[in-house]
Amino acid sequence: MLRSLTQRLWKVFFLLTLLTVGCGHANCTNRRCLAEMLVDKEYLSHPQDENCTHTIWVPLIEYQTLSVDTKNLRILSFLRASLVWTDPELAWNTSVYKYDQVILPVDTIWTPLLHVTNGLTSNMYHNSNDLLVSSNGTVYHTVSIKAEVNCEVNMFNYPFASDQCPVAVQAWSKHGCGTDLSFSELRMVDGAHGDWKTDDVELKKKRQDRNYILVSLSIKASNPFITLLLPSILIILTDVVSFALPLGGGERNCFKVTLVLSFIMFLIILNNLLPGDGDCSPIIRIHFCVCLVLLVVSMLFSMVATRLYADGRLLFCCLSNSEDTGNEEDGMEDGEVKGDISVIQLSGSEDNSQLLGKVVNFLEALDAKTLQINRNQMFADKVDKTFFWFYFICGTIYFIAMTYVMVNYECSVDHFDFWN
Repeated sequence: MLRSLTQRLWKVFFLLTLLTVGCGHANCTNRRCLAEMLVDKEYLSHPQDENCTHTIWVPLIEYQTLSVDTKNLRILSFLRASLVWTDPELAWNTSVYKYDQVILPVDTIWTPLLHVTNGLTSNMYHNSNDLLVSSNGTVYHTVSIKAEVNCEVNMFNYPFASDQCPVAVQAWSKHGCGTDLSFSELRMVDGAHGDWKTDDVELKKKRQDRNYILVSLSIKASNPFITLLLPSILIILTDVVSFALPLGGGERNCFKVTLVLSFIMFLIILNNLLPGDGDCSPIIRIHFCVCLVLLVVSMLFSMVATRLYADGRLLFCCLSNSEDTGNEEDGMEDGEVKGDISVIQLSGSEDNSQLLGKVVNFLEALDAKTLQINRNQMFADKVDKTFFWFYFICGTIYFIAMTYVMVNYECSVDHFDFWN
């Protein structure tokens, strides 16, 4: 009896409701009235049913890398996502409102909020002030996200660097409740941007609720090679060719000093262009350091070889024994000549023979000194040639090894530490 009475009361209540709605919208069944009716419901909260998690289907998401900050190791990403979800409270009876779809203002109903988890900044905005709602409560909408992602790009192989950076796209979720994203298709837009290019993008999952876009990046090596590597190679090559300049006169030393100063100025100018430091420090910094060391060693050797060429001494404090002996003999001979000339007075044939002997001794001493100078110069030239070949072979081996390491060595970086 009680159950029958309850059912009758519910029927009366339902009829009164229909009459009220019918009276309110009897003469207003167009799309505008339908939209106003849905707006009046003010469903601004998250759709909730028996399942605590509400699924948002993402049929298409477009990804574009706007720029790559090589100095600070950050990438600026742009995403445009099409969103589809169902809100049963927004459904209507097509027998009353004979329309399958209606347009509603985006700020009058609940819309999901997407963000980039590993982004330093992540801003989502609606592509339109309106969205589309179907009669079964399905909502169609499009949003865009601009995010600055802190990606520890592997710069060890710069300027032949390439790496993969994750861009984690998620919606709000807490303790198993909230929004779950279901991605379908990913499309890359405009892969070229400055010195970098996006080779590929791929949708991945770290966990059921952790979706991310794996972005494969590689640097265009032509520009950094021309501005960074090529000048260093040409300066070292010029330093090698400068060994063709003669040791005497000091022209070679001046030229090598100019090369060292030019390379230092080159490093100062390009300091702001060099890539930033991270877990995998760019090996190009070590390359520039080695090049500077090579230039300085070559300059110092040229100075020492010039001293050896001129005086037969390695340093100003180290005298050559043969040269000292020669100087002593010259001094004795000069003293004898001066003494004999000032004290002994000879005449006739004896005078002529003695004078001829003095001249012969002087010429022999001069020849010995000239011979010693030639020996010093030949020895300096031999040392210079030996150092040249040693410098050339070591420099060639270094550049081959450095190029191989730049191209082939791989340095591992954990890009998912933000989830750890």
